This record gives sequence, C-alpha cells and structure tokens, in this order.
Amino acid sequence: MWLADNWKDYEVLDTSNGEKLERWGNYLLVRPDPQVVWNTPHTNPGWKKKNGHYHRSSKGGGEWEFFSLPQQWSIHYGKLTFQLKPFSFKHTGLFPEQAANWDWFSNLIQNANRPIKVLNLFAYTGGATLAAAAAGASVTHVDASKGMVAWAKENAASSGLSDAPIRWIVDDCQKFVEREIRRGNHYDAIIMDPPSYGRGPKGEIWKIEDAIHPLVSLCSQLLSDKPLFFLINSYTTGFAASVLTYLLGLEVVSKFGGHVVSDEIGLPVTQSGLVLPCGSSGRWTSM
Repeated sequence: MWLADNWKDYEVLDTSNGEKLERWGNYLLVRPDPQVVWNTPHTNPGWKKKNGHYHRSSKGGGEWEFFSLPQQWSIHYGKLTFQLKPFSFKHTGLFPEQAANWDWFSNLIQNANRPIKVLNLFAYTGGATLAAAAAGASVTHVDASKGMVAWAKENAASSGLSDAPIRWIVDDCQKFVEREIRRGNHYDAIIMDPPSYGRGPKGEIWKIEDAIHPLVSLCSQLLSDKPLFFLINSYTTGFAASVLTYLLGLEVVSKFGGHVVSDEIGLPVTQSGLVLPCGSSGRWTSM
C-alpha cells in the first residue's frame, strides 16, 4: 500500500463505527467512511472536541452539524496551499490520500530533464494540477464543474501558482479528449481521477464501469512519442487494484512498453497505528 504519510496539516486521528476523526489544520471533523467496519472505543479526546460532524441519512445523503467551524480555512502540503470548505456529500474540497501520488509523479517530473506536458482529467479542486505545476510541468486541468475549476484557481492563487502554465478547462472529459485527438495535441503524462458516477456540463452520464476502458483507450492516443507516466485513481468499491493494471497494460504497455504497478493508497491512523484504505491507484511509467 502507498501511504500519504508526509502531511503536517492533516491527520486521521482515529476511526470507529463507520466514521473517521480527522484533523484539518486547527479543526477536527468527523466524517463517515465505508471502510471503517470496526467499532472500537472512542478514547481519543478529539471525538468530543469536533468542530464539524457529517451525519449520514438512512434515506441517502446526509448533512453537516457544525461546532465553531469557519466557512473556509486553509491547510498546507509543502509549498502548496489548499482552501477548504465543507460542502454536500461530506467533502471538504481535498482528498489528502492523493498526496502519495503527488509525491510520486512530482519526482518523475523533476527528474525528467525536459519540458513535461500533463493532462489532468476529472481534476476537481486541483491537488494534482498544482503538484505537477509546482514540479515544473505545464498542465491542462479539465473538470465538468465550473465551480470546481474556480475553486482550483483559488488554490493555485493561494499556492503562488497563478502565473504557472496551467490551462483551465470546463468540459466533459471524454469529449475534451476526443477533440484533442482531432486537433493532434499530445501530452507526456496523463492523470485521471474519475468518479463512480457523474454528469457532464450538458447532462452527459458517466458510469465508471462502462466508460473507463474506452476513455483510457482514447487517452493512449494523446500520449507523446516519449510519454513519462499515466496515473489512474479509483475510489469505486469492488474495483481491485489489478483492474487498473489490466487497463493500463492493455492500452498503454501494448503501445509504449514500460511498467505498471497498482496498489491501494491509504492514510495512517494515529490512535491505532492502522492504515485507512482510500481506494486504489494504477501507475504506468516508461521505465
């Protein structure tokens, strides 16, 4: 398992009874997590000092309960600064476990000794975009949500990357890729973090089990003559890491050679010493 264990401003303090207790900078949040199937004593004092608690509803969805939590605050990861704000579906605007991947591809970009063009699909609030830009890459950031792209720009400004070579695109990811193929554009690296289910800006339906393989196949046509890496993240319950290995093997290794490694990513839990699983990632590299 790949661990996101270099955080200073974020920490999973404890996990129990379907929930995780997290420290986001100076604030404590309790949020549901389907991986936490164990019920252990709430001995960490943070359970009683939480600033926000997202309650699941038996009818689906849920709602926040706040205790002295600001509407927005920031945390840092190295030189990157992220603006956080709790919103619907329990999210804060950042998936901290992805720092394990940020560190991995940042090292590849910094050691490439050549200009690197990165395409980031389903790019959300820009964590991977900013990590790649800070490492020296030029990045095309694509997300179907205008609000998420605006939030990503805010994070770029907070991180001192307003003038970095980032192209911000609000579009359906598959349609954007199809247009880039027709334009003859190419990228040295591709990152994708697709949701299990989603809708494009014009109501396009995305179901990962139906759409992921065709999209990876299309993206393989966008890779340059000397591609550097291809990263796929998956949070979908039931998608084994080996599925990502097969996809990248079929569509990328078959054309460019290289090597694929897939594994779970996770966050260390301070109270128990356990690791909280947070989905899987597949990593293709040319070496």
